[in-house]
Amino acid sequence: MSLDQSVVQPTIQTERFDLRPLRQSDTGLIAYYTGDKRLADMTTSIPYPLPPGATEAYVARVMSSDRSEDVWAMDGTKEDGPEVMGVISLERMDHEQSEVSYWVAPAFWNTGLASDAVRALVDANPMGSATMFASVFQENLASARVLTNCGFEYIGEAEAFSVARNTKVATWTYLRKLR
Repeated sequence: MSLDQSVVQPTIQTERFDLRPLRQSDTGLIAYYTGDKRLADMTTSIPYPLPPGATEAYVARVMSSDRSEDVWAMDGTKEDGPEVMGVISLERMDHEQSEVSYWVAPAFWNTGLASDAVRALVDANPMGSATMFASVFQENLASARVLTNCGFEYIGEAEAFSVARNTKVATWTYLRKLR
């Protein structure tokens, strides 16, 4: 895809919530949730403490027409929930591949939200990927279960740098073939 093409990002509906593109009004809830050390420590890219302007820059980047990843809010308003309960993204890779990443706000941990979001994104396959990858920190057993429950297969170990922890963390990598 050339950089001058605008990417249309679909809304993906589930029974409990919708996955919808981020909007400026999501900045407050995203900043609130990502300011939680428990959440930041389970990601590679969220700094802790969260510096001023970081969330605004993130939202602007993922709303840009030349972005390399699509990011959806897990929007619970259809069942009187908050507009953002977490986010899930797909990053474009070469050879019809993409990488799934997600985080769920601690208030919604252990509710099945992450599993439902990953399953919905895989089923929709909005980038037409032949293969999706994902990785989790080895200590995050809940996220590892999410991936295996959604049909991802373990393919190996690696390390990833965690900005919040300022160190490398051992990871497990997963693969899901879609065709």
